[in-house]
Amino acid sequence: MSNRPLVMAAHDLGALFGVLADDGYEVLGPTVHDGAIVIEAITQPSQLPRGWGDAQEPGSYRLVERGDGAYFGFAAPAGTWKRHLFEPRAVLWRSRRDGDGVVFEPGEHVRRRRAFLGIRGCDLAAIAVQDRVFCGSPAKSGSGSPRRSADPVYGAKREGILFIGINCSDPASTCFCTSMGTGPAIGERADLSLTELDPALPDQHRFLVHATTDRGRAIAARMNLAVATDRDLASATAVRDGAIASMGRSMDTEDLPARLREAAEDPRWDDVARRCLSCGNCTMACPTCFCADVSDQPDVAAGVDERVREWASCFQLDHSYLHGGSVRVSTKARYRQWMTHKLSTWWDQFGVSGCVGCGRCITFCPVGIDITEEVRAIRASKSVPLEEGTAETGEKGHSR
Repeated sequence: MSNRPLVMAAHDLGALFGVLADDGYEVLGPTVHDGAIVIEAITQPSQLPRGWGDAQEPGSYRLVERGDGAYFGFAAPAGTWKRHLFEPRAVLWRSRRDGDGVVFEPGEHVRRRRAFLGIRGCDLAAIAVQDRVFCGSPAKSGSGSPRRSADPVYGAKREGILFIGINCSDPASTCFCTSMGTGPAIGERADLSLTELDPALPDQHRFLVHATTDRGRAIAARMNLAVATDRDLASATAVRDGAIASMGRSMDTEDLPARLREAAEDPRWDDVARRCLSCGNCTMACPTCFCADVSDQPDVAAGVDERVREWASCFQLDHSYLHGGSVRVSTKARYRQWMTHKLSTWWDQFGVSGCVGCGRCITFCPVGIDITEEVRAIRASKSVPLEEGTAETGEKGHSR
């Protein structure tokens, strides 16, 4: 097969679903639920959010009718793909009575074939970040899974996923993926990448299809797709350029890790603390945050004990609890920890940024705190760095 991209008519999306079903894939993709575009199991194109877009602003999200037939004419979905890999609640292991003894059993880490349909560049980058966190390394191109899995729960969910990505055409006003180098184009990060073309023209509505892995090429070959024309390629380039031009926000990332380390006592942290509710919405909406609590949940009557991992947030007071109390008592300290980790010390831990520019933390912050504006304000400040060994004031005597 030629490396030249292919083209698929929009009405052939059903054939794609058929091929995936024949290969035993459960398809996860965007769909409308409770007034938002979320990621759920779907079985046919009619479940995609055709004709729906979204309007996202700081602290605001709503669906809008587009007036055309676009299947993917929206920005990053309200729900993240993270919850299908790093689950909000997972049983790590359980124990049960067996006569006079105790039997330990692993959690239910079911491995099944799954296809992520319609995933964006920012969310593909976020999964690569989580691969580093839970598996020690991102997946090799075309392998479908990371090289090893240090976390069996994540590894079972992550294994063998087929990625069918969509090049973003309609970023939200809160998006800044171009600044983070994660979008709007997917590049080589998916098995198949789609670009939706001319959704307002029913007789010309189609998708440019680019297969980048053996699995992707095998699926495309079974659909008997036509080779893309120069017009198709030009239309796809126009979609990409239009998305870049309409990007809602930007972030200057040059020397940002060092700048944030120097700004430990910047007065801007006090300013944002007066607005922040410390609710943790930003961490729940973020596709890369991975904080969790582990607890034992016994059922004495049944004689079963489960060790459970559940999502947590660094905005919770008890998250930084050490012997004697919490280290980060103030909202100022907790917001600073979150943003500095995300954009600075994440590099030290994992060699990448913890932010992919999806803008969800801006959209779903109840008071509309904008991380790009906070970075801009700190860059403009003349703050003095915290002296080495100096305790953070107002934190019950604990150092940072």
